Amino acid sequence: MITSSTPGLVDTPVASVEATNGVTYAYRRFGTGTGVPLVFLQHFRGNIDNWDPRLVDQIAAERDVILFDNTGVGGTDGTTPSTVEQMADDAVAFITALGLTEVDLFGFSLGGFVSQEIALSQPGLVRRIILAGTGPKGAPGMGRWSKDVEDAVVADATGPAGVLYVFYAHTDSSQQAGQESLGRIYGWQAGRDEQPSLETKNAQYEAVLAWGVRDWDALARLADLRQPVLVLQGDDDIMIPTKASYLLAGLIPNATLRIYPDASHGSIFQHAARAARDTLTFLAD
Repeated sequence: MITSSTPGLVDTPVASVEATNGVTYAYRRFGTGTGVPLVFLQHFRGNIDNWDPRLVDQIAAERDVILFDNTGVGGTDGTTPSTVEQMADDAVAFITALGLTEVDLFGFSLGGFVSQEIALSQPGLVRRIILAGTGPKGAPGMGRWSKDVEDAVVADATGPAGVLYVFYAHTDSSQQAGQESLGRIYGWQAGRDEQPSLETKNAQYEAVLAWGVRDWDALARLADLRQPVLVLQGDDDIMIPTKASYLLAGLIPNATLRIYPDASHGSIFQHAARAARDTLTFLAD
């Protein structure tokens, strides 16, 4: 395991910055302060504190790490847009507000959708990309989440049981890993970010559904993505089908795929140490 005296997620206070779009963004920035900054883009209904500290802190031991809430999410003001394209534009506004001209991206789930759009629309801004538990726009199998997934994580009232059901494989070992990850994520309370609202959830889900509409032209766009890409996925993701991540890696010209065993949507949390090592190795190449 990577260890460091560098302050991590729990020890770093929430900061804010106002962008030219009039939105004031909440974020945490920590790590070594060296290399190209790595900007993390979060999953559906997640905020900056829903990252597993074991993952981000190990990466921050060797990188400059930025976690942020996009427009209307958590501690960031404004109204959450209902399209991935607008979410990407807003993320670029945040990055620009920090005075950054080159970044690496770590996009998880919905954040992976946004990361793809940023890289395609602003190729000069992005050096390398990690896409975790995510899939390509318009691909077969991306059209809609199954009812059991919707019941677990899209319903207005959700809880740990729903997260465990979707993010972790239905095996004793994966469920135990999920309990441990939830303990790391929610095991501290002081200074936590605000929870996303139901309005944010509804807008994000509308964006997710639009991303999944069959679109062969959108799939073809991935051939234009020239940055090196690392795709991370569990071997049985019930939220974003694992086969969609295979397709994603196959369509991107310079992509590498890593599949983690006994894992579902939250594979990067279940296998946090391995995902951190894979990320750092990829970014250092």
